[in-house]
Amino acid sequence: MPPPVPDPSGQLGTHSPGAAPSSSSSVSPRHPRLDPLADRYAARTHGMKSSEIRALFSVVSRPEVVSLAGGMPAVTALPLDAVGSMIGELVSGMGAQTLQYGSGQGDPRLRERICDVMALEGITDASPSEVVVTVGSQQGLDLVTRVFIDPGDVILAEAPSYVGALGVFQSAQARVRHVAMDDDGLVPEALEQALLEARAAGDRVKFLYTVPNFHNPAGVTLSEPRRQAIVAIADRYDLLVIEDNPYGLLGFEQEPMRALRARNSERVIYLGSFSKTFSPGLRVGWVLAPLAVREKLVLATEAQVLCPPSLTQYAVARYLDTQPWREQIKVFSELYRERRDACLESLTALMPPGTTWTRPRGGFYVWLKLPHGLDAKLMQPRAVNAHVAYVPGIGFYADGSGREYMRLSYCYPEPERIREGVRRLARVIEAELDLHSTFDTVDTGTFRAARPVTPGPRGGPRTSTPAPLIGPANAGSSEGSTAPIESDGGTGA
Repeated sequence: MPPPVPDPSGQLGTHSPGAAPSSSSSVSPRHPRLDPLADRYAARTHGMKSSEIRALFSVVSRPEVVSLAGGMPAVTALPLDAVGSMIGELVSGMGAQTLQYGSGQGDPRLRERICDVMALEGITDASPSEVVVTVGSQQGLDLVTRVFIDPGDVILAEAPSYVGALGVFQSAQARVRHVAMDDDGLVPEALEQALLEARAAGDRVKFLYTVPNFHNPAGVTLSEPRRQAIVAIADRYDLLVIEDNPYGLLGFEQEPMRALRARNSERVIYLGSFSKTFSPGLRVGWVLAPLAVREKLVLATEAQVLCPPSLTQYAVARYLDTQPWREQIKVFSELYRERRDACLESLTALMPPGTTWTRPRGGFYVWLKLPHGLDAKLMQPRAVNAHVAYVPGIGFYADGSGREYMRLSYCYPEPERIREGVRRLARVIEAELDLHSTFDTVDTGTFRAARPVTPGPRGGPRTSTPAPLIGPANAGSSEGSTAPIESDGGTGA
């Protein structure tokens, strides 16, 4: 019998080559094929899926829903009239340049000004020749991953990690190994242990991906001693570090911390963005990399998009040249501080016992841990029905863990809307606890055990006993470290 050959339906038949297929020799598909090109896609597409954040877009656009989900900057705080006039003048006065193709590396004037911006975080040795302008830092991350990652390579990343980075790594067919965090950021001992275990297993670790400042989604910041320790580990183990830093200038309580790149120019590649400090709609970011890496990034850019858009680059450069951008960053920081405070105060007043959360010192996000036994992903439809949206923690782990966590974003809603959103969310969590208590799947008495309380920041209560902050890393990694976490300390009425 001749070997089976595929018939037009995509099923295997047994007719002879050259013979017209008949009804008796072809196999009809049992189910109609929804995508006739399904068998032609590249292997790297098989694991692609919508992010937990994009899946919420249709929900959060509804006016009755309070969105604590998306990290959308408050662009209405910009001087929009001045920005609009500036862009109009660019087109009318420099249209021949701003509407034309540009360099694959990016506009030279913008690259000079980017070096000025990075100097605020201690990067004073950067040269414009080392900067590659990108379509947001997301493209920068994709370019770096394209340049360094082969299928099967290992990437070390915090647990949890930025969902957009996990999507890039998955598309590159990398294996992500999570490393534990706590209130002070990435745990150096856990990083070293992960490197030793990878070496013992024969895995090829290409780089560490980290968001050291006001982490997305955890909201924590890498402490100064740990920054030194991580750079030392990178030296000791010949480890490349990808420092993703979109939030570093948006601190509430101190001056910007010195970047990892400021401590080591050869082992750290730095990703930056104007999406959080100016406008996400312009989609302008950058990569600062050693010259040899820069050359490959430019080649990858030219293969991908030819060049970043000229108009948006000129707009950002003109903004930095003519507008009080440092003062505008302070305006943003004060606005986000007010909204952070509204979020934390509401959590303290309203959340049921057993709920814990981080206290960010900048950025956009609070990372909340639900009482034992609750699942943020399963609870999400009931929250949407109560007109409040959040991002379930499962989207921030490569291994599918994190169901007991959620990310709350306070950057976009007004303070009163934040308070209302937290009130609705607290009611949903209380209803879930009641449901679980009814079916004896959760011992709610453990949540009401008395614990000594000491005053916390801004007069709020803080539990005096440690509680898990972030959660376990994936297989082979150490468990998440513990640290004191903000708790409501009350009844959550």
